[in-house]
Amino acid sequence: MTLRELSAHLASHGIENAAHEARLLFCHFGGFSPASLLGEDPSLDTPALQDAVARRCGREPLQYVLGEVAFFRESYEVSPDCLIPRADTELLVEEAIARLPQGALFADLCTGSGCIAVSVLANRTDTVAHAYDISEGALALAARNARRNGVEGRLTLCKRDLLREAPGGALYDAILSNPPYIATAVVDTLAPEVAWEPRIALDGGTDGVDFYRAILSYAATCLKKDGFLLLEIGYDQEAAICRLGADCGFSCEVRRDLGGNPRLAYLTRQ
Repeated sequence: MTLRELSAHLASHGIENAAHEARLLFCHFGGFSPASLLGEDPSLDTPALQDAVARRCGREPLQYVLGEVAFFRESYEVSPDCLIPRADTELLVEEAIARLPQGALFADLCTGSGCIAVSVLANRTDTVAHAYDISEGALALAARNARRNGVEGRLTLCKRDLLREAPGGALYDAILSNPPYIATAVVDTLAPEVAWEPRIALDGGTDGVDFYRAILSYAATCLKKDGFLLLEIGYDQEAAICRLGADCGFSCEVRRDLGGNPRLAYLTRQ
């Protein structure tokens, strides 16, 4: 199969950006460099590529097929045990790196792959973190990603049902989280690829804000006096998060993503 044939085959199965994905598959399974594919149409036909193409045409996310994804300045192992890290979440990482005080201890709630905690730790070598998740599979994956990126000595992983239990054992300079925030009824209407991701990492309850309610209800008891929260939010959740924050004694500023949508809530005590 040539590169152009693969691109056409992916497009025929409804894959957006089929040409880009075809190049990624050739690079991963054929050892090609991106530059070597420019203007060229090489051929590659291996069992591993054939299996990968079949999986992708079945609408399994490309990241799961490849087993890894680039996020911020790091590389992460991914599997169906975790939500796939997305570029939108890099905004939270950037803000945390800029705002954390020297020598900070922070918590990452609903850590999944560990991408938030690990990328912050990798780029702020003076910091230490506790990362929480209810999924043992996600915590095991986060541990591997911490080792992969050389921060395992500064990350403690904790199993916790964060809808019912607060993080324990420390007062934090910051709480960071990209929690499940999609309304239950909306989850099944999303792209076919999303069905491969763990529903527990997507479903935020009937109105999508169950985790924000829980986190904000106990945040004041977990934060130092000058501590703050950085929470990724959905495009339509700005009013809800500001209201919930105010109800719990927090002021809220919302930062927008490159598309102009509300994406990140920064909350501090009023």
